[in-house]
Amino acid sequence: MLVLVAPGQGAQTPGFLTPWLDLPGAEDRLRDWSAAIDLDLVHYGTKADAEEIRDTAVAQPLLVAAALLSARQLFPATDGLVPRVGAVAGHSVGELAATALAGVCSDEAAMRLVRARGLAMAEAAAVTATGMSALLGGDPETTIAHLEKLGLTPANVNGAGQIVAAGTLEQLAALEADKPEGVRRVVPLKVAGAFHTHHMAPAVEKLTAAAGAVDPADPSVPYVSNKDGGVVGSGAEVVARLIGQIANPVRWDLCMETFQHRGATALIELCPGGTLTGIAKRALPGVRTLALKTPDDLDAARELIAETAETTEDAETSTSSTSSPAPTTTPSSHSSTAE
Repeated sequence: MLVLVAPGQGAQTPGFLTPWLDLPGAEDRLRDWSAAIDLDLVHYGTKADAEEIRDTAVAQPLLVAAALLSARQLFPATDGLVPRVGAVAGHSVGELAATALAGVCSDEAAMRLVRARGLAMAEAAAVTATGMSALLGGDPETTIAHLEKLGLTPANVNGAGQIVAAGTLEQLAALEADKPEGVRRVVPLKVAGAFHTHHMAPAVEKLTAAAGAVDPADPSVPYVSNKDGGVVGSGAEVVARLIGQIANPVRWDLCMETFQHRGATALIELCPGGTLTGIAKRALPGVRTLALKTPDDLDAARELIAETAETTEDAETSTSSTSSPAPTTTPSSHSSTAE
């Protein structure tokens, strides 16, 4: 089974979209989205410096645009995902890309929603000087208890020995000076706020208003949620979770447990890939991973998609010839990793 995932904020680097614009229709697609959200994605993806694309209001639409742009090179429409992709998910803002890929909304609607999300979260982040740092290594329970003692929030529980702490700059400085037992490194992230914490509460109301313009369809492809790793079968619930997730922790560890439980054999991370495949290599042994960094990676991705489809078809043929069909269930908004 193939899983398609979209990275979150901090994955962006200056000029990372430059080679993608050489693909037929890519620049036109970006310019159409730019006009729809009043943000020059071509400029920010090719010419802007690191500080410009660190701005939350810029980074979030840029990352969703990159994920969708690369995904549409492999699957021009959601119909193409249905027979070949066993699950879609996104890390934090990457969930907006996953929402469009699952067919819950159009690509343009996802871009409009992420633009509203980025602006609202940037405004919330400006109230207090906050940030995020990744902690590498250590025992999760020990680390989380230590963070809470310092007043920090475990905003991303990513699995594979990585937890991201979020809070004020003073709290993060205290963490740097007083690391939890077993943590090897504390790495400041390229983000401009304490996302997925109470600091983002003011953005929830604004995104709720923006989401009112979306008429969601139910996912055509299993959609795995950051909230709890559950597979969400209702489009309305997907949107509700997108809103609530702004001020609540990302449980990517539970998403990966769901991938494993559903029989994942391969994982492709959309542009700018690298972060999630790195985590998957440690947390999902035996699962083949591929990161889309430049268009040069597309042929390898197509080969992996074809190989995964062939393996799945062979397995289904073998199963159907030796046993009775298993009962099927419709994914619901209350599904969990134990489904």
